[in-house]
Amino acid sequence: MKEVKINTEFIKLDSFLKWCGEFAQGSDAKIFILDGNVKVNGEVELRRGRKLRSGDMVEFQNEKYKVIQ
Repeated sequence: MKEVKINTEFIKLDSFLKWCGEFAQGSDAKIFILDGNVKVNGEVELRRGRKLRSGDMVEFQNEKYKVIQ
């Protein structure tokens, strides 16, 4: 599991995927999310604007990321 530090109260899911360095463009992250390839706290998440806060867990491409502040 990788810990990813954010500097704000929350970060949107598509921005988080870019912040992790997995996607160079937001449009690529959007398609990946809409295809059902991302889980947040163990459940498939289709909303690219889902607000992630400290403690949330994001899973995609066989990797787990924990949001920390």
